[in-house]
Parts: sequence; structure tokens; C-alpha cells
Amino acid sequence: MTDMANLTLVYGMRLLPEGEIKQIHDATLDLVNGHQAHVTMHLLEGSREQIEAQLKQSLDAFFDFYPEI
Repeated sequence: MTDMANLTLVYGMRLLPEGEIKQIHDATLDLVNGHQAHVTMHLLEGSREQIEAQLKQSLDAFFDFYPEI
């Protein structure tokens, strides 16, 4: 296995009462090379336990896309 560069994980979280969100937009990142990147926002709903379980599952699935990490 080769050494990888350090990485940056961008994420955000906010809890709101169920039914309060009208629309969710992607977040835009301005990169140092002049390009832009987009972060897809995700919505998880349910009890605290359900949200925690969904978040853990989502995080595991995210890193499955990058098995080399």
C-alpha cells in the first residue's frame, strides 16, 4: 500500500423540526486551482436513533467508493 496525501472531508449538519425544509441545494466549493466542486446535501429524517443509524450507514457507503483510502 502506498502512502496517500492527507485528505479533507467537507460536511455539514443541522437539525430542524420535521417538515420545515422546503428545498435543499448543493453546496459549492471554490478550489484553489480556480475550479468549483459541488457537495450533494443529504436529508435524513426520523428519531435520533434512526438518524444516527442512517448517518453511520451513509458514511460507510461513502468510504466504500474509495477502497484505496
